[in-house]
Amino acid sequence: MRNLTLFAFCALLAFACKDKAEKAQNESEAEPMASAETEMKAEEWTVLFDGTSFDGWKEYQKDGVSENWKIEDGAMVFYPPENRKKGEIFDLVTENEYTDFVLSLDWKISEGGNSGVFWGVNEEAGLGKPYHSGPEVQVLDNERHPDAKNGTTHQAGALYDMVAPSEEVVNPAGEWNTMVITINHKEHKGSVELNGKKIVDFPLANEAWNALVAKSKFADWEHFGKFTTGKLGLQDHGNQVAYRNIKIKEL
Repeated sequence: MRNLTLFAFCALLAFACKDKAEKAQNESEAEPMASAETEMKAEEWTVLFDGTSFDGWKEYQKDGVSENWKIEDGAMVFYPPENRKKGEIFDLVTENEYTDFVLSLDWKISEGGNSGVFWGVNEEAGLGKPYHSGPEVQVLDNERHPDAKNGTTHQAGALYDMVAPSEEVVNPAGEWNTMVITINHKEHKGSVELNGKKIVDFPLANEAWNALVAKSKFADWEHFGKFTTGKLGLQDHGNQVAYRNIKIKEL
């Protein structure tokens, strides 16, 4: 009887060890799979600004980037020139063009500052500024800049002069904001998220879009919003502004 009990104990111990080994093996096999899935998700994004250089960027209708744009603490920072020539601008645009995408970036505006993010920008001769072709998502100090008093469609996160934010979630001037812009012409939809909340939805490339434009200041602008494929832009509106963590996922 003693031998039988000893045998049963040994069998139970062996079974437990085998089960533990199989569990450890399954976990070790699952880890690479989870890691691979994480890597695949990360690979969907393309970094447009890595915090160290202006590779992939230039000033609108120019070659290269002027000294008015500087890289500080992993961000691109615009310092407006003191002696600006009449009509001179320093808006940044991407060298590449995009059609359908999710664009994610952080921005920080100075006190009383104004800037914006464009898409669908075209550099044809005669189009003097990015906003002559590209629609804009507003970057603004809502508390101090006078444009905030010109209606909610001019406030931070708005599709400028077309669709107002559903709520005000912008951080104060001098603090970082995270903005995600989705442009999907295939589904005729666009949206803006600010600091984790979707605050703007708008139609694209259809009659509803045309109706929005017709009610805006851009109604008689020949080239505004006409390019489904174009460059991304960051606006020089005469105020200090910073951008960082710029990445894009094409749809």
